[in-house]
Amino acid sequence: MPIPVTRTFRESLAAADRPLAGMWVCSGSPLVAEICAGGGADWLLVDMEHAPNGLASVLAQLQAVAAYPVDAVVRVPGHDPVVVKQVLDLGARTVLVPMVDTPEQARAAVAAAHYPPHGRRGVGSALSRSAYWNRIGDYLATAADRVGVLVQIETAGAVARAAEIAAVDGVDGVLVGPSDLAASMGLLGQQDHPEVVAAVRTALAAVAATGTPAGVNAFDPALAEQYAAAGASFVLVAADVTALARAAEAVGTRFR
Repeated sequence: MPIPVTRTFRESLAAADRPLAGMWVCSGSPLVAEICAGGGADWLLVDMEHAPNGLASVLAQLQAVAAYPVDAVVRVPGHDPVVVKQVLDLGARTVLVPMVDTPEQARAAVAAAHYPPHGRRGVGSALSRSAYWNRIGDYLATAADRVGVLVQIETAGAVARAAEIAAVDGVDGVLVGPSDLAASMGLLGQQDHPEVVAAVRTALAAVAATGTPAGVNAFDPALAEQYAAAGASFVLVAADVTALARAAEAVGTRFR
């Protein structure tokens, strides 16, 4: 039986000649995830932190988007290494760990994603979709090449340590989160505030200077373009639920 060939987001970033545009997948629906997968985005972020997603719904969404030429990244809800292990066993090729404030936390995130001696991921390949139930005969030996780790910096303190975090061996990319960054700066809900924008640009530059890809969340097209010009390698530019909400409102406004 042929084994599907997929690659990590790390490999897609390395091959890209432009910033990669991504879309949040937050509805928890495999159908909506598949619709988004066919929409032309370079990558999707299936969210477990701020969305009604558990292991079963993440699995269904990974299965739904697998046939499409789009990278699927899963944001785990926190730093629990058990959840990282479970999400990888489901077949996620790249995980995003939120709220990483220090190099030590970044190292822990990397360790959670890799087998010993490089990490502490539990071994269950015979039982997991990641190894196609041992149909990938060399999965354990090649797992480090099959898994990617992104970390998210979302506070002013993390911005100050952005270069140190990005330089951690095994961190394949750093995503800046302006929403929580704004909150940490006393500017809750003001992601476009000049001080927040300046902090994001500082983080992007610090990360890029280490050679690690830097990304950012920016639903405002003008900000997204500004961050791309400032060196962002990947940018989240939309979300399934907000796109649906705005489209539904447009229908209601026009025909009500």
